[in-house]
Amino acid sequence: MSRERFSVRAGVRDWAIAVGVAATLLVGGLSGEHSGTDLDLLGYALLTVGGLALAVGRRAPVPVLAVTGLCAVGYQAVGFDVPVVGYLFAVYAAVRAGHRTVTVVASVTMIAALPFAALASGLRDMGEAFAQARGALELAWLIAAGAAGEALRQAERRADEAERTREETARRRADEERLHIARELHDSLTHQISVIKVQSEAAVHVARKRGEPVPEALLAIREAGREAARELRATLEALRDDDTTPPHGLDHIPELMDRAGRTGLAATLTIEGQRQDVPAAVGRTAYRIVQESLTNIARHAAATTASVRIDYRSDSLALRVDDDGRATPDNASKPGIGLLGMRERVTALGGHLRAAPRSEGGFTVQAELPVERAS
Repeated sequence: MSRERFSVRAGVRDWAIAVGVAATLLVGGLSGEHSGTDLDLLGYALLTVGGLALAVGRRAPVPVLAVTGLCAVGYQAVGFDVPVVGYLFAVYAAVRAGHRTVTVVASVTMIAALPFAALASGLRDMGEAFAQARGALELAWLIAAGAAGEALRQAERRADEAERTREETARRRADEERLHIARELHDSLTHQISVIKVQSEAAVHVARKRGEPVPEALLAIREAGREAARELRATLEALRDDDTTPPHGLDHIPELMDRAGRTGLAATLTIEGQRQDVPAAVGRTAYRIVQESLTNIARHAAATTASVRIDYRSDSLALRVDDDGRATPDNASKPGIGLLGMRERVTALGGHLRAAPRSEGGFTVQAELPVERAS
């Protein structure tokens, strides 16, 4: 269930309880004999307010505790011998919210004030006043309301602690598995890729030193070895990222552009809007989108130019990566793992991603990432 739906249901339930308590108090007040004076009208108003105030008890438990207590003392003082049901509900809500000391002080004050309220209503005998006060607020009811609130508060605290423990355990296991994969990749691939890279570099060097033509296949092997080494290094860095080092973000995108330029691709970067800080997750996702897009362009697009545009907006960060490659709407290929990974990253942040061939030729990747600004 979403948080919004839960909040709506909780609000409806609070109002239902408040209306029910107010109705119960009014029925109790109407069952007595009253002459319809202004004081009686005040009593009915206090009964109503003392019940309806519970509707906001979840958001403001201490003020509601004070209002229900004052209303209870007030309608007792004007002659309405009605149990202080609203105050008991307020005690439960306040203790559940963790305001135990305030609740104890308020309850002691209530127990002391109710006999004097009964005397103010017209009773002349102190014993009768204490009896009426005890009938309005039984100590057992008060203890039961507080105990129920404390029991539920402890249960919720234990549930939160259990959920936090599960999340920490899952995160720790994920970190351990990520490091295990990183070690396996390092042990199994790094050496072989390094050997390929070194041997191809050496072969190209020897051929050029002898004045012999360098085979295209050998040059392709050398370039593939370089690219594989870069990709493996980036993958290992991502797997070993434990959030203790600054992640790649928007500030690192110019490095991607320089790297793309060294491969022969004419890459340009344009920044629009007023530059401002964005959450780390948004910056990391933007970096990965640009990185994956430029990698795909270099590998598959047969493009000569690429443009990256970053647009800082009031509530979002917009990205667009275009190339002039051979993709057209008629020969759109099936999305690969890289594009699927981009979409997952963007969706996880609540954003939108569009990746498709352009009508004029080439490919475009557009992403919009929502950004929450501090108020």
